[in-house]
Amino acid sequence: MRPRIPTQPPRPEVQAKMQERAQRLTKRQYVRFAFYKVDPLWRRLPADEQAEQKQELIDVIRTFNRRMLLRPYSLMGTRADAELLLWQISEDPQPFRELASAIMRTRMGAYLNMAYSYFSQTKRSLYEIRTAGVDDEDEEERLVLDPTEAKYLFVYPFIKTREWYQLSQHARQGMMDEHIEVGRKYPSVRLNTTYSFGIDDYEFIVAFETDEPSDFLDLVQELRESTVSMYTLQDTPLFTCINMRLDEALDALGGPPIAEAIVPGEEREVWLEVCPLDELGPGETKTVFLEGKMVGLFNVNGVLFALNNRCSHARGPLSEGQVDADECSVTCPWHYGKFDLATGQPLDGVVNKPVDTYRVEIRDGMIHVGTTVTY
Repeated sequence: MRPRIPTQPPRPEVQAKMQERAQRLTKRQYVRFAFYKVDPLWRRLPADEQAEQKQELIDVIRTFNRRMLLRPYSLMGTRADAELLLWQISEDPQPFRELASAIMRTRMGAYLNMAYSYFSQTKRSLYEIRTAGVDDEDEEERLVLDPTEAKYLFVYPFIKTREWYQLSQHARQGMMDEHIEVGRKYPSVRLNTTYSFGIDDYEFIVAFETDEPSDFLDLVQELRESTVSMYTLQDTPLFTCINMRLDEALDALGGPPIAEAIVPGEEREVWLEVCPLDELGPGETKTVFLEGKMVGLFNVNGVLFALNNRCSHARGPLSEGQVDADECSVTCPWHYGKFDLATGQPLDGVVNKPVDTYRVEIRDGMIHVGTTVTY
């Protein structure tokens, strides 16, 4: 491990300018929750045809890993009107359309009915996340979603009453303080809030991640007693989704299983072909998605490094940060936090947690990024 190098942090006025610049440069994320239900006719197809169609669909969906973060979930056994969720996150909505079209062009796509579709964006909250004695640095930036490996995802859209928007900001903040305080009592439940004003029928799409459904049930029940709840016009439908690998989620739909059996605790290497080497010159960066995480790829004087693109402090995009080739480091563009590109270890500033690193190989002139996954 390279030792932490003490350097002089920027002066307060410089830090303020850095944050202001970061707010201008940082992109919101587009988010899509696409819920599918398979036509019963598909389940009557010959078994070999079902298996081939599932594999074809997997191959098509995986080609979008370079362009978006995509998480599959199964709803088999939790709802009657939706069976598969593809949670999609991108800085550009164009891949959503292209993925939807690509899915419909597959043989299995002809049997997939769109049960629900929600389109939204991330943005900074209007409300301060403030709780006495609690470190709120995780709440500092609301522009980035970074899904966890939680077993369950609870998704629902909702709309506030018009009376809510007629209240003063001070009044709404007071009620939100109560709302936030309740949420703090359930640390096992992680909230992702996105906004749909003017771009879809609802106003908010929220997604809660947790390993324990009973915690989420208790949280929602307690939130019903909060003052804010009186200003909710609609908050259904609500979807209970189970985190699965894509092949497992498709197997849950029926037909012969094609998912490879994996022993719990087993380790496997996963690799992603990124691009030709000549498309990432010295001083350039690129982002791709591997195993549900955004990876930043850096070319520093001809040497390639890959690490989790989300700063461990407030999830800032490291690929947009300042690279020091001599020190082999990158500084988060949101706040003064510096990381070692080779090890992912924090070197200076506000960061104290490392970020994951990934292996990089050149195969036949193509850049590949890889990691080891424990199942």
